[in-house]
Amino acid sequence: MGRRARIVVLVLLGAAVVLVAGGYAVLALTGDDAPPPPRLQGTPAQDAPAPDGGGRWAVTAGGFVGYRVDEKYLGVGVRTAVGRTSAVAGTVTLDGGRIASADVRADMRRVRSDQARRDDTLRYRAIETDRYPTARFTLGGPFALSARSQRTSGTLTLHGRRATIAVTVRGQRLSGNQLELVGSAPIRFASFAIEPPSVAGVVTVRDHGLLEFRLVLAQG
Repeated sequence: MGRRARIVVLVLLGAAVVLVAGGYAVLALTGDDAPPPPRLQGTPAQDAPAPDGGGRWAVTAGGFVGYRVDEKYLGVGVRTAVGRTSAVAGTVTLDGGRIASADVRADMRRVRSDQARRDDTLRYRAIETDRYPTARFTLGGPFALSARSQRTSGTLTLHGRRATIAVTVRGQRLSGNQLELVGSAPIRFASFAIEPPSVAGVVTVRDHGLLEFRLVLAQG
């Protein structure tokens, strides 16, 4: 291949990369606005606490686990991306008005954002949901079931790695004998060997984000 031909090929390849990256940026920037962070939204129970104030509670419908990260578009700005899965299972133990233990799992293959292209990319890049389909969190220490913001910690298993994370959480007992827990935890991707995805340097993802959750639990 002659020098001129090589130059033409390189120019065409460069143009293709710019078009693909630019198309991705346009697609993402025209997506839906990011949903707000999780908050307590159920109706608080007005009656007395449940007998003994404790017992085992199981995750039920109405909640989610997900991520919140910033995507930077070269020459355009930053957009917040949020993905969530409602495929969550697990249990917590309530002891005297305190959450004594928790073991929660989420199916990462069912994480959805406002962009199907982003969701598909996560199957084989970044958190690689096809290879590591499950995320798991186990509580490291008890905290009070209170609508006030509290700090606790636990172990997160994500992308085949385990690391301790600090969690900010709020909780309340709902009418209908349910519990509600909401919160978030800052995540450094390097702690889980996650490589932030990038599209030709035009679209880049920050090296950190937030894990977010809302859990609704029923006794039994």
